[in-house]
Order: sequence, then C-alpha cells, then structure tokens
Amino acid sequence: MSGTGDAEESGERSGTVRRLDDETVARIAAGEVITRPADAVRELVENALDAGATSVGVEVEEGGLSLIRVTDDGHGMSRADAERAVERHATSKIRDAADLERTGTLGFRGEALPSIAEVGRFDCYTSAESGTGTHVAVRDEVRVEAAGHGVGTTVEVRDLFGDLPARRESLGGAKREFARISDVLTGYALARPDVRFRLAHDGRQVLSTPGSGDATEALLAVFDRSVAGQSTTVEGSSDAGDHTVADAAGDVRVSGVACYPSVTRATASHVHVAVNGRPVDHGDLRRAVEAGYGSLLPNSRHPVVALRVAVPPARVDQNVHPAKREVRFRDLDAVTETVERAVGEALTTADLSRTAAVSFDTDEALSPAESRFDELTVIGQFRDLYLLCESDDDLLVVDQHAAHERVNFERLRAAAGERESVPLDPPATLSLSAREAATLEAHCEDLAALGFTVESFGGETYRVTSVPAPVGRVADATAVRDVLDAFLSGDAPDDPRRDLLADLACHPSLKAGDTLAPDEASDLLARLGECDRPYACPHGRPTILRIDESTLAKGFGRPGTRAG
Repeated sequence: MSGTGDAEESGERSGTVRRLDDETVARIAAGEVITRPADAVRELVENALDAGATSVGVEVEEGGLSLIRVTDDGHGMSRADAERAVERHATSKIRDAADLERTGTLGFRGEALPSIAEVGRFDCYTSAESGTGTHVAVRDEVRVEAAGHGVGTTVEVRDLFGDLPARRESLGGAKREFARISDVLTGYALARPDVRFRLAHDGRQVLSTPGSGDATEALLAVFDRSVAGQSTTVEGSSDAGDHTVADAAGDVRVSGVACYPSVTRATASHVHVAVNGRPVDHGDLRRAVEAGYGSLLPNSRHPVVALRVAVPPARVDQNVHPAKREVRFRDLDAVTETVERAVGEALTTADLSRTAAVSFDTDEALSPAESRFDELTVIGQFRDLYLLCESDDDLLVVDQHAAHERVNFERLRAAAGERESVPLDPPATLSLSAREAATLEAHCEDLAALGFTVESFGGETYRVTSVPAPVGRVADATAVRDVLDAFLSGDAPDDPRRDLLADLACHPSLKAGDTLAPDEASDLLARLGECDRPYACPHGRPTILRIDESTLAKGFGRPGTRAG
C-alpha cells in the first residue's frame, strides 16, 4: 500500500520501493506526522488511492485507539517492496529531489508506514498478483512471511500510542477521535467520487459511497437526499475565454457540485475543496467559492459545496504543511478566479446582481450609539430589518436581528443550566452526515445542556424530541445542525459554550422581513437596554448606529440646526 503510487510523469508504475538520498530526505523531513488516529487513517487512505484503488474500506474500534484497519483493491506490493516500505524514507513515489516539483501522488512526506509502526502494533498484508501474498509485522523488530491475500493491501494498526501514555492521554475520547476520522473520510469521499469508500465504527457501518464517479451521488451518500436534490454540477477551466489566466496558471480545471442558496449552514466547514485529489483547508479557495454565489447567500450563512480543483503539479506545492492540509499555489489569483467563475456560472439561473452602495461617508457618519434606550422614540421601520429611532438631535438605526440576538444570548447565559425546553409533538427527524452524526455523539452532553433532546433513530437518522425556547421563541429542530457546525468549525474554540450560546441565540431571533408593531419594537429596545453589553450582538456586530443631525444637514447642504 505504501509507496506504490504513480511517481513518474508517464503515469507508469515504478514498482520499486527505494531509499531516498540524504539531500531529498533533508528537503522533505517534517518530523512525526502521526499525532492522532485520524492522521494514520489519512496516510493509509492516501496510500491506497496512490495505489490505484477503486475501493477503500476503513474499520476502526474505539475511535481508532484499539484498531484501525484499511483495506484496498489497489495494485499491492511485492515481498521486497513490502519489507522495504516500513523503512524510514523509503518510497516508490519519488526518486530524488527533482521529483518534488512534478510528483502527482498524494503523499511522500516521511512515508507514513514507519511513523505508524512506531506508535502502534503494525501488520501489513499485501499482494501484487494472484497467488501468495506477504505479511509484514512490526513489533520490536520487522518480521516478514508468506500469507494468503488477494491483489491489494490491508494495513492493521492496534493499540495506537499504547506505549506512549502521555500522548494517548492528550487525545479526546473515542467519540471525538472518531469524529475526526469521519471528517477525513468525508473529505476523500467527496474528492474522489470514482472510488467506493466504506467506514465502520465498532462494527457499525456509518458511511458508504457508490464509487460511480458521479459527484452528486457522492454528495447524496455523505449528506442526504434533501441536500443532494438541491444542487447543481460545477464545471470550469482557466482557459474558458481567459487566455491570461490560462497562461499564468496552466490548465486549471474545476468540477463538482454546489448546493442552491436555499441549503446553507452556520459555518464554512461544509465547503469541501480538494486540490489534485487531496482535501485541503484553504481559506482563499473557500472565499472564492462563496464569492461565486454573489449576493445569493443569506448573511452569516455558508453554502454546501464539494469541489475538485486540478492544477498542474509543477504549479502547486503540496509539501508545505506537516499534515498536508494546506497547499501553496504559484499563481493563487488565477486559481481563485477560475473557482469563483465556475461556481458563478453554475448558478446563472439565479440573480447575482448586487445593489450599488450609497455614496455616503459611513466611516464618518455612522458610529456606535451611546444613548439611553429609555429615551428612544421609535419613528419607523426600514426594510423590515432596521428600527428608526429618534434621540434628541440624533437618528438611531437599530438592527433588530442583532439586538434580538444580544437579548436572547444574555438570557440564555443567565439561565445557566436551567434552560427552558419545550417538547416537539410529533418529534422531528434529522438525517445527518457521518461526520455530523459522529460530532453529535461526541457532544451529546453539550446539546442536552443547551435544551435539545436528540435520540438515535437508526443509521444516521436522529429524532429531536425537545428544543430550547429562549425568550419565548421556540428554536427550530434544524438548529441542531448549527450547534454541530460550531464544533465542526474548529478543534478547540476558546470558549465553546459561549460560541454555542451565540449560535443558539441567533437561530430564533428576528430576521429580515419580520414586521414589528410599535409596542413590540419598544419592548425589544427596553430589553436591549437591560443587557450588560447592549451595543454589539454576541458575534461582535453593532446593534445600534447613530447618525447625528449635523451629518444629515451637511448632506442636504443645510445649516446643522433644527431651525435651519
């Protein structure tokens, strides 16, 4: 499995694992890359794909701490290659430092098998042709023997970090480690719809993709029909009428699926982008995807997208991050322009026009208000979103959504563990992706503390039987997804409970289009005035802006007094 991918530009198998020279080792050395079970899974899956696998099965027990087993139907290894593959800096994917500039394989950094074998009980079963295969076992020493095995490779790792108690204690529980593994498999399932992926945890299958090559079918397997049914295919290339971009970046190709703006999430963690077959965490590419949506996305919401970006290997450096989650492009602008254009063209049936900005010196004219709220007089509502208020000589504009968020947030926080919940009758059902389900299992106590009661209903279907009701407004059952997104967006938020409360406060708050009667508007302002920090929503956006009379007078060419 290790070191059997295509390394040469011709695409032919090299077939031989060899030790790298000292110069090449010095250029790619990055220290230990296996710090948790998900790292081992990632490396083994990449080796399987480099070996030409069309089917990859991953089985884990206890979040990968007890067992990780990765099985593929790739072209396998000969006995000599299998024995050499567990040596340090031995690979068939590159030959020397010159290959670093043109390799098309997913991995070669440190070659993972020796690193994995150092932190767990390692067994590799492999065969390059029908007949007798090879078993390589690594304990204190390497043992090689004949073994029956079909063409392909199976790697088993048991008792990960068993001899490194400090490392093992630093990991999360089994559910959280499995959530990370599920995240890895989800990324590859969307990046390689032509490969069949299977993932099982403690004997239960949680993910299975068809491997048909259809990106929409892969999206369906990872999410559900309600998501995949509201998507469109994305196809584009850098030479689409723009020879400047093509000359700058070579032939950049973009393909995949993008969900309609009606399908959104609370964070950008569902924007999946792969570069040359590898899922990457690249902020510029995510922003390019969202830029392709133009003005279609609601404020503070993010799309569900699975894109594959193909760039000539010589024009992208995939050797810039120890965990290989980041890449560096020679011409980033050319790549992001191609991504943005491809997404935008796929959504051409929707109106992408933007309203021109008003010519108004907002930096000078608008500033956080500091007025006493009990002195405010509501004089109107603009676009069913902003309350217009008079305060002495100032006009105050209140963002009713941001204001309601602040009120809800502080009331939720003050309620501590006594959060009011209401039962749902009948209960609502949610179909979660494998990574969402794993995250829910890992954070079920946090959900309960917030007022949600969520039960397994078989497979990746869950039943929501009760939800929070902050400030009398009942949360929608789908708010569970927003709470899960708060954890999917990062491994360790500075204050995860605060982030969860902020997201929960957002969901039931007033939205654009909610009309308020004068007494309701006054009540909202009174409640805002009772808050400890009334001038910003829990996400940091201002709740009130002030336009003083002199600014209006200046704009109309009038003296800055009432009498003028």
